[in-house]
Amino acid sequence: MSFPPSPRARSGPRRRSLLAAAPAALLVAGCSAGPGDSGAGGGSRPSAADRARARAARDSGELAARYDAVVAAHPKLAERLRPLRAEVVRHAEAFGGTADSSPSPSASASASGTPGSGKAGPSASPAAVPAKPKDALAELAAAEREIADRRVKALLDAPGELARLLASVAAAGAAHVYLLTEV
Repeated sequence: MSFPPSPRARSGPRRRSLLAAAPAALLVAGCSAGPGDSGAGGGSRPSAADRARARAARDSGELAARYDAVVAAHPKLAERLRPLRAEVVRHAEAFGGTADSSPSPSASASASGTPGSGKAGPSASPAAVPAKPKDALAELAAAEREIADRRVKALLDAPGELARLLASVAAAGAAHVYLLTEV
């Protein structure tokens, strides 16, 4: 003998399954937001990722200007520094910045005059370049190391693709430090 179905039995999802699925649906919706979806309220203030990207582009532009200043003060170092500077320019472009592709101190120095974010960046003035080439290279290496360290710290708060870019560029900066300090 079979029992008749209970009048309480319903077809379709049960309340418990809906309650269990709701947080997962919210999580998926939160993770799938596109780059333009982050500041839907005001839109006047850039997102943290946009600020980190702008800072990284600015740092690379200032570093390129520093390379230009060293080359202007020590022309014999130009051949050694040219590939490193070119890579720094590509880094600035990868972060959305613009950098002059030719090593001209005046153009790069004016490009690095963008307003800072509170921290002083590397100085690009030719007067700040040490008189000895070895000291100038050491100063460039210190600037590369400082920027690479800053980018590694920025990784913690950066979204996926930007974090990968920051990690890659920080690794390249560490390689530059090695190349600048090897004898």
